[in-house]
Amino acid sequence: MTDDTTTTVPGIEDWQHWALVMARANEMIMAAWADNLGKASHMPGLGLAQTPASATDPMQWMSAGAEAWSKGLEAWGQMIGQATQAGEARDRRFNSPEWKENPVFDMVRQGYLAISDKLLGTVEEIEGLDEAARSRLRFATKGFVDAMSPANFMATNPEVMKRTVETKGENLLAGLKNMLGDISRGQVTQSPEGAFELGRNLATTPGKVIHETRLFQLIHYAPTTETVLETPLVIFPPWINRFYILDLTPEKSFVKWTVDQGVSLFMVSWKSADETIRDVTMDDYVAAQVEAVEVIRDLLGVKSVHTIGYCVAGTTLAAALAWLAAKGEADRVASVTFFTAQVDFEEAGDLKLFLGDETMAMLTKLTAEKGVLDGRVMAATFNLLRGRDLIWNYVVNNYLMGNDPPPFDLLHWNGDVTNLPGEWHRDYLQRLYRDNLLVKPGAIEIAGVPIDLTKIDTPAYIQAGREDHIAPSASVWKLMRILTGPKRFVLAGSGHIAGVVNPPAAGKYQYWTNESAAATLNEFVAGATEQKGSWWPDWVEWLRAEAPKTIKADGARVPGAGKLKAIEDAPGRYVRTR
Repeated sequence: MTDDTTTTVPGIEDWQHWALVMARANEMIMAAWADNLGKASHMPGLGLAQTPASATDPMQWMSAGAEAWSKGLEAWGQMIGQATQAGEARDRRFNSPEWKENPVFDMVRQGYLAISDKLLGTVEEIEGLDEAARSRLRFATKGFVDAMSPANFMATNPEVMKRTVETKGENLLAGLKNMLGDISRGQVTQSPEGAFELGRNLATTPGKVIHETRLFQLIHYAPTTETVLETPLVIFPPWINRFYILDLTPEKSFVKWTVDQGVSLFMVSWKSADETIRDVTMDDYVAAQVEAVEVIRDLLGVKSVHTIGYCVAGTTLAAALAWLAAKGEADRVASVTFFTAQVDFEEAGDLKLFLGDETMAMLTKLTAEKGVLDGRVMAATFNLLRGRDLIWNYVVNNYLMGNDPPPFDLLHWNGDVTNLPGEWHRDYLQRLYRDNLLVKPGAIEIAGVPIDLTKIDTPAYIQAGREDHIAPSASVWKLMRILTGPKRFVLAGSGHIAGVVNPPAAGKYQYWTNESAAATLNEFVAGATEQKGSWWPDWVEWLRAEAPKTIKADGARVPGAGKLKAIEDAPGRYVRTR
C-alpha cells in the first residue's frame, strides 16, 4: 500500500535530465554576463548603480546577488519562526488552493501576512518621526514586505514547485531566458513583444501629422460626423510617456470616442529626447503648447481652442495659461481640462520620496554624457510605486513559472518608454516638486514673464483619480482653490491611468460629482453623488456647454485639406522612435 506522501527516488534518466537543465542554465547565465557586463556603468531600470570596479568584475556581481538572496531567505525564515497565525487576507498572490490546503504552505502564508501587518503597523507607531521621514520609512517597509513575499521564491511557492516538477525544470530555463532578456533590455517585460503594433492595433484612429518641430508633431484626426463643434480641442499628453495611452485599441480609445462625439481633435506627440533636444527647458515646453494652439487657430480660423493637459503636461499647460493671461491673450484658450494634473506639489504623494540629494546627484551622473535621461530609469521608478503588481508579479510569472506575460495594451504602453531631456527633468523635480515654486506668484518666469496661476480665469474641468498614487486626488484638488475662473471637479474611480482611460462602453468604475460649493476635498466627497460608469460623457457635455456652436466637417476640418498639408499618417514618426 502506498500513500500520497511517498517520495519516488529519481532514476538515472531523471538525474541526466536535471544535469542537462543545470548545464543549459549555466551556459545562458555566462553568455548573458559576457554580453552585458562591459556595456555600461549602470543597467537602467534595475536600480543598480555600480562602482567602476564592480562594473568590470563579474564575481562581485554574482557574490553580491548570492549574498542578498541568502540574507533574504534567512530573514524570511526568522520571521516565519516568530509567527504562528495571521488573519485571513484577500490577496491574489495566494490564490492557488495549495496555499491553504497544504498545512506547511498555509503556515508560511499566514506567517508572512502576520509579520507584514506587524512591520507595517510598527511604522505608524514609531514616535519622534516627522511625516516626511515616516513616509520614507513606510514606503521602504512596504517595498521590503512585498519583496519578501514567499510567493516570490521557488522554495516557498507551491505553484512554482508543482510546475517545476511537472516540467522537469523547463519552466526555470524558460524563466531564466526571460530574465536574461529583461536584463539585456534593462526593464521587466510586461506584455509580449509583437502582440501590439502602432498603426495596426494601437493608435489606429485615422489622422495626419500636419505640423512638426524639433520637439513635437501635431496630429489632426479625421472627423467621423457630418458636423463638429466649431471650437477645436488639442490634447497635451505627458512627455514622459507616449501619447497613445489615449488612443489604445479602438474600444478603449479616448481619441476615437471624442472624435465620434463631433469634436475637431488635435494631439501633440512629443519627441523622445535625444542629443538634439538636450538643451530644452520649461520655456520650450510652454512655448510648444502655445505654438500648437496658435497653429490650430490659424489653420481653422477660430478665435480660441479647447485644451487638455494630462499629468505633467497639465502642469506646464497651467504655466502656459498664466503666461497668456500675463500677456493679455488668455482668450485664445476657450477652456482647459486637467487630467490628474498637479500645480501645487505640497502633497504630491510617493514620488516626493525620490527627490533627495542622492537622487538629484544620480540624475546628474546618468545624464552627464548625452544630456538625456534613459526612459527606463523613469519606468523603474514608476514600477517601484506599485512593486507588487508591476515588478514581483512578473518575477513570479515570467521568471519562476516560465510563462510569457499575457498581451495587454496598457502594459505594452507602460513599457514603451521615452527618454527625457536631463537638465529639464532635474529642473522640473527641483523647482516644481521639491521647491514648489509654481504656486508662488512671480517665482517662475516664462520667456522673461513672471507667471501667477491665480490670474487664470479660463473655464476648467478638473479630473482626479480616487486611488491615484502618482497625482493624489488631494493634490489635484488644489487647482480648485488656485484657479479663479468657473471650475468643475470630478473624482473618478481607480487611479492615474485606469481612472482616465475608462470608456463608457466598458461599464467600469464610477465617478463622483458635487454641484454644491466645497472648500475642501473632504467636503466635496461628503456631499458628492456617485455616478456609475465613465465620466467621459459628463466631460463632453461640459465641453459642449462651453462652446455649443457646430459647423460642417469639411474644408480645413479634414486633415491635410487646409493650408497645412499632411506630412505623414497618424500616429507619426515621433511616437515610434526610442
